[in-house]
Amino acid sequence: MTQRRTLLAAAAALGLAPRFAAAQQRFASIYMFVPAGPGGGWDGLGRAIEQAARAGGLVGTFQFENVGGAGGTVGLPRFLAQRRGRADALMVSGSVMVGATLTNKTPVTLQNTVPIARMTSEAGVIIVPANSPIQTIGQLADAMKANPRAVSVAGGSAGGTDHIILGLMLQRLGRQAREASFVAFPGGGPAQAAILGGQVTAGISGWSEFSEQIKAGRVRALATTGETRLDPAVPTLKESGIDVVAVNWRGVFGAPGINPTQRQALVDLMTAIHATDAWKRILEDRGWEDAFLTGAPFEQFLERDRADMESVLKDLGLA
Repeated sequence: MTQRRTLLAAAAALGLAPRFAAAQQRFASIYMFVPAGPGGGWDGLGRAIEQAARAGGLVGTFQFENVGGAGGTVGLPRFLAQRRGRADALMVSGSVMVGATLTNKTPVTLQNTVPIARMTSEAGVIIVPANSPIQTIGQLADAMKANPRAVSVAGGSAGGTDHIILGLMLQRLGRQAREASFVAFPGGGPAQAAILGGQVTAGISGWSEFSEQIKAGRVRALATTGETRLDPAVPTLKESGIDVVAVNWRGVFGAPGINPTQRQALVDLMTAIHATDAWKRILEDRGWEDAFLTGAPFEQFLERDRADMESVLKDLGLA
């Protein structure tokens, strides 16, 4: 230990310390494209990746671009066209975009990108404004069962995870998914504003998007959508008698046209970020499940997820 300290002191005296610090750096800069507005789940993941990467000295700087709309299908063509062949570019995406491309029958999909890593999965939460007369998930379910059109629910894009959860809830309540009064927003920020402003009856999104509002008492959490509780005080839909379990996965994708070596460098970067203590703390703080997956297993997962999503959306009349 004494010898190591002496070597480090000598390196600092010779002006070599910066080289030691830079030795871990994988990229001088990363362009992070978020096909959604600021404040939502994709934006949150992109910012979390930046936080962990910079804490670990893995990336020098990040440049962010947010282009929201239609579950990411507005921004996706822009990323594909403008970042083709860029080895330092990443796009945040996930299950919402899979559903949106199927629902909107878009000419380009995630299949046009280069899969890099699945990072997280997250259960959703159903909330109402703090001053809402609806106190429990049972009361919301009763209102939806009586007249689904009168119960407006804010969420992400049409055909995304939030929309599918609402459709499945209506099915379990004996109604038609097509009766849902779903109000789509391009990002978590606008959705939160609509909910807090009483413009909608309720909202559905990932737990992390509403956790601060729940803690602050500005909204009331009625139920979560995972297998187990995220908060001891908030029941799951399943244990509340509504047999729905659904989670939202998120990950990062590279630009088309990069070669295998460039792709592997991005995979290695995400693997290094995943191993940092900073990333582990972020997962715990935000209630995200660690869903890390790369390579062929990630590609196989994407194929299964698309097939399963298409089947569900057809059942719901959304594709």
